[in-house]
Amino acid sequence: MIVRPAKRIHGAISVPGDKSISHRAAMIGAMASGTSHVKNYSTSADCAATLSCLQKLGVRIERDNGELVIRGAGRNGLLQPDGDLDCGNSGTTMRLLSGILAGSGVVATVTGDQSLRSRPMQRIIEPLELMGAEITADDGCAPLRIQGRQSLTAIEYELLTASAQVKSCILFAALRAHGKTIVVENQVTRDHTERMLGWFGAPIETGKPEREPQHSRFASVIGPAELVAHDISIPGDISAAAYFIAAAALLPKSALEVIDIGVNPTRIAYLEELRRMGFTIDETNRREHCNEPIASVTISDQTLANGNESASCTIASGVIPQLIDELPLLAVVGSQIPGGIEIRNAEELRVKESDRIAATVAGLRAMGGEVEEFEDGLRVAGRTKLRGARIDTRGDHRIAMSFAIAGLIAEGETEVVESDCVAVSFPEFFGLLESVVEK
Repeated sequence: MIVRPAKRIHGAISVPGDKSISHRAAMIGAMASGTSHVKNYSTSADCAATLSCLQKLGVRIERDNGELVIRGAGRNGLLQPDGDLDCGNSGTTMRLLSGILAGSGVVATVTGDQSLRSRPMQRIIEPLELMGAEITADDGCAPLRIQGRQSLTAIEYELLTASAQVKSCILFAALRAHGKTIVVENQVTRDHTERMLGWFGAPIETGKPEREPQHSRFASVIGPAELVAHDISIPGDISAAAYFIAAAALLPKSALEVIDIGVNPTRIAYLEELRRMGFTIDETNRREHCNEPIASVTISDQTLANGNESASCTIASGVIPQLIDELPLLAVVGSQIPGGIEIRNAEELRVKESDRIAATVAGLRAMGGEVEEFEDGLRVAGRTKLRGARIDTRGDHRIAMSFAIAGLIAEGETEVVESDCVAVSFPEFFGLLESVVEK
């Protein structure tokens, strides 16, 4: 994809359903008794992989007038799959589905593409084996062969790595465990699983543990638990909206409204970081629907960082888990504020769909940015006039979209290599971007 400089961003848009919530809606609906109707399910390839895996486990899933209809398998209704469960490029699918399989009583092999097979899975293998599942892996990576148990053992587990995927995996397995399973996290991560399990009637509790560090949180489930089918409408994906919000922030005289996106407190750190940089971002029509807060977000007529020549940004380590998808994009934004940006304690970026630290550093340097790379992050020098370049996305959708936004503010043309990888999370991205860009 060739991206050319833009004058401004203008319009009102809706983005596809939140990817994280969509995965969970499909999986929890599949475990529930009864029929669930899901509106605005994500159009991403990752979420399609989740549906495919669930169907191979015998879950009946249909489309009806744009809605997803999931006929839940109930407590013990999953069937032995005929062949491997292919998660494609989706780490969320693999990790969350493994939690379901651990308590299913079936034997299944979970695999994915080359990128996914290189990503760390020991972080879910350990707690699931403690609960009684039998799992074989290739040096801690997929393919995972999971021998589930219809009766698991409840555990108390402290997350070694801040990860909503690992937390969710354990909570899904806990639905089939006898007793109270408690997951403690020392850094707050996305809480979509907890909210949706509550929506479907699970006995879930969340809060702050006594005598634990300030930022610790826990989530617990008492099992075995029954889930009851429930209809759900999924809000627009704030991680998808982030690219358009950044473009409107960086291009003067822009005016953009993103309608009805999720503004879950564990997901809005990106908006807060932009505000700390000096951008004005407003939320309107805020309300709660299906246990998730939603609002429309507007950004208009920005003067970059409000003219604050000392504006800079250092991302605090405590919010890194809530910003993990947006960090490459924030690095691009940081190249346009006077004091630049520093991101540290973000080692997790090294083991995403690509090494996102290396990919972000390489892309910004190719466009003329001054960037220092660390093992756990990067530092981008202040305001730089970027120039068009050939960007190696390494097949990573987040890198492709981040540098498409960089291309809008650069001089000359930017070539985004392997741009079709955006389909992993946001197949409509380039078309929607074209609809609001004024050249």
